[in-house]
Amino acid sequence: MTATAKPPFRADHVGSLLRPQSVKDARKRFYEDKAIAAEELEEIENAAIDEAIRMQEEAGLPTVTDGEIRRSFWHYDFMGGLDGFDMEERAPEKGVAFAGVKLRPVFPTITGKLDFPDDHPMLDHFRYVASKTKVMPKISIPGPSCCHFRTAKDDIHPKEYRDDPEALFADLSKTYAKAVNAFYDAGCRYLQMDDIFFAYLCDPKHRAAQKEQGTDPDWLIEQYAKMMHDAIKDRPDDMVIGMHMCRGNFRSTHAAEGAYDPAADAVFNQTGVDIYFMEYDSERAGGLEPLRLLPKGRKRVLPGFITTKTGEMETLDELKRKFDEAAKYADLEQLGIAPQCGFASTEEGNSISFDNQRRKLDLVVKTAEAIWGGVAK
Repeated sequence: MTATAKPPFRADHVGSLLRPQSVKDARKRFYEDKAIAAEELEEIENAAIDEAIRMQEEAGLPTVTDGEIRRSFWHYDFMGGLDGFDMEERAPEKGVAFAGVKLRPVFPTITGKLDFPDDHPMLDHFRYVASKTKVMPKISIPGPSCCHFRTAKDDIHPKEYRDDPEALFADLSKTYAKAVNAFYDAGCRYLQMDDIFFAYLCDPKHRAAQKEQGTDPDWLIEQYAKMMHDAIKDRPDDMVIGMHMCRGNFRSTHAAEGAYDPAADAVFNQTGVDIYFMEYDSERAGGLEPLRLLPKGRKRVLPGFITTKTGEMETLDELKRKFDEAAKYADLEQLGIAPQCGFASTEEGNSISFDNQRRKLDLVVKTAEAIWGGVAK
């Protein structure tokens, strides 16, 4: 592996990492206690990111992220930085539930015309990682579907967007197309979109909820695929786009279940994405049969057979057996390995230790070396 290795890789990870206590304490002192300056918080975050980058490089990963250490949420921090989006805090009892555990009551609200600002803070977040690593830097951001799925209709204030979802979808595609170009200009050649709501729309309960609101979930899947396609279709040839799908991951809980079948064709054949990170660590994800719809060619799927929700360690033999099964539906040369999700979709993090987080990243690399002979082949 060299510093010029380019994706797709055999070994990768979704992006978020556990926050050290120093960062949690500093963020509380800054945001809640107003006891430290922004510069001091940034220094503490920088130190933690530097250590996270070293950890990923030492594990042998061919790409690294900042672990989303500057973020409170995997998605809301990015969305709140868009023009036309606000994040509103409401009564605690209104928080979204994940298997009985409630998310903090923060609600995306569309207040005006959507756009991607030239000074979005995550551009600098990427530049920082790129300046610190010897391998391929990657940043993950929420996919365009997140901006729709996570925003209640009553929280969409512009009449045009509220009355015509397709007008909202069109502007989201334009906003994200601008984001893609901005990240490219910042030096990003590997951009990941966490578009998890394709998986949510495979859950019978979520599908029923959409129907109750008067929306056909299959139509929504098609619209989400078109949004992604239109957002990335004009990207430069040397920019690779990944997409992560899971069923929720707040403090080791989940919010959806169901096989990928309803969305697989749209995901693989309509989005235009290059690399797919797919949760596959439990029965909630269903079988591997949807992989048969992956078109032959350069696209790659990274089945998430390694869980980030617990510290229980998978074995190499167990993972090899799972890839033998996956190879019945997709060419093994179009597969790689990554954990099922990030380790900390919010700053609270999952119920897993730093030691087991590292051991699982080591196992990702070990698996890629055992099956394909390397992490970047």
